Amino acid sequence: MAVSVGSGAGGVLSLETLVRLGRGVRRQTAPGESASPLRLAVPDGMTTPLGCDAVAVPARFGPLVMPRLPRVGCVYADEAHWWWIVPSDSDYALRWPAPAHYATGAVLRDTPRVPGLVHRADDTVPYTPPIPLYLAVCRVLGATPAWSRPVNA
Repeated sequence: MAVSVGSGAGGVLSLETLVRLGRGVRRQTAPGESASPLRLAVPDGMTTPLGCDAVAVPARFGPLVMPRLPRVGCVYADEAHWWWIVPSDSDYALRWPAPAHYATGAVLRDTPRVPGLVHRADDTVPYTPPIPLYLAVCRVLGATPAWSRPVNA
């Protein structure tokens, strides 16, 4: 899918570009919401060349997901959730199954304080590979991966 821009400009924006642009628009702060939301920060000495998002699962599932991953990046936890750092746009064309939650920009909503680091990546990038994480989360939650669901004609 593509959208033309401007009159006679000849420019075309892809769906991927539109998604990225839409994420760049600042969201209005709701009444009673903090003007500066909490964000997961990667440990000192690490870089995020691909940007930084996060995937959360309820805390009871965190220990079940970890051993299913071939590589574990930085993982944070509190009493309610475990959070994995993934590259930006790891939700592009992918629906993470409920009750998992995808946090664009690693921004934490409805979390009173920043969770503690429970696992640090072995190298200088904090990422857990998103596809193995997605499959592990689906397996633990008993969800069918989106690409293997039946299609209705």
